Amino acid sequence: MRAVTRVMSRIALLQIDSVNVVRRAHYLPLFSRLGPYDVEFLHRAAGTAPRRFFEYWGHEASYLRVDLQPALRFRMAEAADVAWGSMRRVWAEQPDLVSSVLDEVATRGPLTAREIEHDAPRTKEHWGWNWSHVKIALEWLFYSGQVSAARRNSSFERVYDLPGRVLPRSVIDTPTPSPAEAHRTLVRAAAKAHGVGTGQCLRDYFRLKPKPTADAIAELVEAGELLPVAVEGWKRPAYLWHAASLPRRADACALLSPFDSLIFERGRTERLFDYRFRLEIYVPAPKRVYGYYVYSFLLGERIVARVDLKGDRHLGALLVQGAWAEPAAPTETPQRLWAQLESLAGWLGLGDVAVAPRGDLGPALKALADST
Repeated sequence: MRAVTRVMSRIALLQIDSVNVVRRAHYLPLFSRLGPYDVEFLHRAAGTAPRRFFEYWGHEASYLRVDLQPALRFRMAEAADVAWGSMRRVWAEQPDLVSSVLDEVATRGPLTAREIEHDAPRTKEHWGWNWSHVKIALEWLFYSGQVSAARRNSSFERVYDLPGRVLPRSVIDTPTPSPAEAHRTLVRAAAKAHGVGTGQCLRDYFRLKPKPTADAIAELVEAGELLPVAVEGWKRPAYLWHAASLPRRADACALLSPFDSLIFERGRTERLFDYRFRLEIYVPAPKRVYGYYVYSFLLGERIVARVDLKGDRHLGALLVQGAWAEPAAPTETPQRLWAQLESLAGWLGLGDVAVAPRGDLGPALKALADST
């Protein structure tokens, strides 16, 4: 648990995504930084008292450090203006339903939407969703901070409860900061996570608006917490977190999921690593360049390869459906990547790594697979 908490003290959030091709997105950044770890630590930290993490809209749906909850209350207060249209319509047009759903959670929570909705009408307004009006009302209550997520169940459904029964008392009792102070808190967290970044990097981390973020950056610069710097090859001004350390060398060796905070701001990824990454989940299969769910391979201080992965539980294998080296990838890339793939497969409980010889790294990885 200590190691999980230490990582979160640095990166602040884990993006949540429903895609489960290898393992759900929020589990992977901890594996990338810690190696094989017990996921029950994350379940306990986010799903049992006293919670260290909570779920809310950070960088998309996220697990966040619980001390950041007060800084996100401004977003909850703005729900009537910024929540999705279907949520705002339910709130405006069906207030009795919203009130009834909140009463159900207060009386019988923690509850999933299915435990409340019964025969409620459904909408197909959004691609891939089939939400009932009760579910939309719950999402409105969640966005506006009137309910929280007590945990996710085995079907990956949110289990809703009142914030007072989810969040630590110390968080509930924390006074709500002004929007300006909230933005300074979030920009601090983003700067600590990034080490160095542009204003866009700092804004994107928590999906903040440009003006209040720019104001927060200026105030943190004046306070000496952010240091204006020039980064070679970057056109935009950059900011260095005042406590960032510069290691003698970078010894990183990690597979990065598409939703890892190191690379989810694509412009920063290109500037920092000279590496262009695009998510191809929604690209028709014939038009994909690399694959459905591609992991990036960080070696030292560079991203040197990418691999299209799938965890096949039926076959008991981690499938490498393609692998490609970046220009000037070092000669040891296949061996170092293979070691990470074996480690990932073992952590997933898969007994084999099966490689298709697709991509310029595919044959070398297949040779390593055949030799084991």
